[in-house]
Amino acid sequence: MSNDAEQSPRPRRSALYMPGANVRTMEKARTLDADVLILDLEDAVSPDTKGQARSQVADAVRQGGYGRREAVVRINALSTPWGQDDLSAVATLGANAVLIPKVESRAQVDEVASFLETAGAPADLRIWAMIETPLAVMKLGEIASAHPRLEVLVMGVGFPSSCHF
Repeated sequence: MSNDAEQSPRPRRSALYMPGANVRTMEKARTLDADVLILDLEDAVSPDTKGQARSQVADAVRQGGYGRREAVVRINALSTPWGQDDLSAVATLGANAVLIPKVESRAQVDEVASFLETAGAPADLRIWAMIETPLAVMKLGEIASAHPRLEVLVMGVGFPSSCHF
């Protein structure tokens, strides 16, 4: 993860997930006392509303008003039909970070970083990686040392997983 000397440690005591399909919730997020607001395009959004949610999240981030809160956009995995469009939209929005779901390898982080650079993302757009499977835990060192844009590892513990070797 990035060890940029210019960055000072930032406490992240609370992170709230906001469904990208719910405009009212994202508006309310501007008033909530949280350190991080994760605008979710993945699990909280049904397949038939993914495009609409992407537009709504883009509008919300561009509008700003989140104050000291970090605005992080959780995209769909690049292997899904929505992932590349999500990442293209997030690249130049002004979000603090993009959260990649279900990361299990360094290659996934590097692919996102390469995509961001090609899309003209600013250098301060960070990558957060969700560690959600036993395989990801086993490869934690590899993932954590991926790209300099990688700043945070998020433990996703919402459901049981299986690991096949």
